[in-house]
Formats: sequence, C-alpha cells, structure tokens
Amino acid sequence: MKRALSFPKIAGIDVHIHWTFSLLIVWIIYNNMRAGLDTTQIIWSVLFILSLFVCVTLHEFGHALAARRYGIKTKDITLYPIGGVARLEKMPDKPKQELVVALAGPAVNFIIATLLSPIILNADFAMDESSKVLIIGAHNFMPMLGMLNITLAVFNLIPAFPMDGGRVLRALLAMKLGRVQATKIAAGIGKLLAFGFIVLGFYSNPFLIFIGLFIILGASAEEQMVTTQALIVELTARNAMMKDFTSIEKEAPISKAIELLLGGQAKSFLVTDDGSPYGMIDRDDIIRGVKEFDEHQSVQHIARRELIWVDIATPLHDVFMEFRRTRTPLVLVRDNNQLAGIIDTDNIAELIMIHNARRH
Repeated sequence: MKRALSFPKIAGIDVHIHWTFSLLIVWIIYNNMRAGLDTTQIIWSVLFILSLFVCVTLHEFGHALAARRYGIKTKDITLYPIGGVARLEKMPDKPKQELVVALAGPAVNFIIATLLSPIILNADFAMDESSKVLIIGAHNFMPMLGMLNITLAVFNLIPAFPMDGGRVLRALLAMKLGRVQATKIAAGIGKLLAFGFIVLGFYSNPFLIFIGLFIILGASAEEQMVTTQALIVELTARNAMMKDFTSIEKEAPISKAIELLLGGQAKSFLVTDDGSPYGMIDRDDIIRGVKEFDEHQSVQHIARRELIWVDIATPLHDVFMEFRRTRTPLVLVRDNNQLAGIIDTDNIAELIMIHNARRH
C-alpha cells in the first residue's frame, strides 16, 4: 500500500499503518504540550495511544478471523487516525454469518476489558484541574485501556452503517426483509446518525466530523454495491461481454496505444501475440509507459500478463466481485475454450443502467 507503513503478515494478513496516523500522534503531543505536561507525561500519552490502537488492530482481527471461518479472506488491515479497517473480500451473504462477523470485533474489545476488569475498579481517573486533561501514567495506564476498550465496543455497536452496529442491524433486518431492503434502511439510519456526528464534532471533538463523513461515504458505497448486485443477479458474462473490442499486438509501439486511447472511448485494451491473448493495458499503464519508456518501445514492456478468464455462463455477480477483488482492467470471456469477448467495468455499468431502466 502506498504511503503506509507495512508490517510482516500476521495470521496471513497484511497490516498497514496509514501515513495520516502520524498526524494523530502529532496532535496528541501538541495538545499535551499546550496543557503543560512534561516530557515523561507526554511519552505516557503516546504509549497509551499506541496501545489503544493495538486493541483496535485486535478488533479488526476479530472480524477477519470470523470471516475466515466462512471461507472469506481478508485483503489487509489498515489503521487510520479514526480507527481500523479490515478489507474483507466480501461480507457473508447469509445474515446469520454477517451477524457473527460484525459482532466479532466488539467482542474482542469486551474480552480485553474483561481481562482488565479486576484493576478497573480501583483505578485513579482523577483529572488534573490545572491541565484540564487526563494525565496517563503507570497508576492508571491499564485501567484506562480497559475502560476505553468498553467505549470502543459500545461506540462500534451504534447502528450507524457501515459501522459494526449498522452491520448488525442490517443482518437482523435481512432475516425478515431481504438484503437489499435491509441495506437501504441501515444505510439511511447510518447517514442520519452520521449527520449528528458531524454537527456534534463542530462543538466537541473534530474527529467526529471525519467519522461522520466516513459513515456517509461508506453507507452510500455499500448501498450502491448491494443494489447493483441485486440488479445483475440473473445475468451472466454472456449478457455483459463485448464481442467487438479493440486489441493491440504486443510488438506495436507505445505510440500506437496512445493513439488508440485518444482516438476512441475505450480505456483498456487486450494485448495480443499473433492474435492470441498475451496481456492487457489500461490508461494508467499507457501513462506509465510514456514516463518510463520511449514511445517507440513495444507495448509488451507495459502489458500486464495476469489474464483473468471467466466462462460465458459465469454469473455476472461473480464477475463483478472478481473486478472488486483483483482491480483488473478487463476480464476475458471463454466459450468452448475460445475467446468469445471481454468485459470491463464500464460495460458492466452501462448494462446495469439499461437493465435498471427496463425495470422501470
């Protein structure tokens, strides 16, 4: 991942810390310095935040390992200033499975808090009246960590989709209403609560503004994706494939690819070797080729060799998920072991719009 600090795989899952996480550390240091805390107190505060985000990481591993139980892989886990995100290949289609995956994260925080509960009762949560901030030290480090794990669990269970609570709500609603209607209701409630977070953020904690925006964007994206999946549930690769498409020979110069890009609507192209599929390129590959190579160099220098094939009878939903999983520019469609056509994301989008128009 670009602009992120990556760690070795843990339980087979990549863990990244996004560069913006450093802004949180800077903000903690600045806020504590302004409150008059000394160097030792500031170090305790930074260590506390880092420990808290270890708990956030464990929370995300709760989701990831629960999803693995149902055969769903996790692409990676990334930590941001506002929390962590486990990128699952997909959420379980069955409501009961989604319920388990959604609850697994908060359950980890409750377990951590339970383990620390013996020392929470005797904690010193006194506020220094002169500094107006809670001073973290050896006397209250672990108790505060336990309390904030409870806070994390409860906060994540707020029914603001796509937070854990929103997914729990969607799973419960889907048992009666179906996935599409449940998603629309959960997303609507999530957006309403997100607006409340944003308003509250202007008067209290600015991080609530970012959380509110994250919820709105996430809820909208999930609603659109689920609606799209419902529209294409009865369609196959045959319905979406393009039989008439642009290809380019691997020995052709990059200048020829530029000409194809600028001269038509297509943004991705099949690269062939004497007429047979060899690789593929898209707009980003061509731009990279212009920067790194002479335009007289052949296209094979910039071609992606990882070709993805699907059968002509493959459900379009599966093709759609393959695009999401691999981020490939195009997919090749096979019929009786012969190339029958290609599919790209623009073609799927156009098919969905037409299919949706026909339904209305």
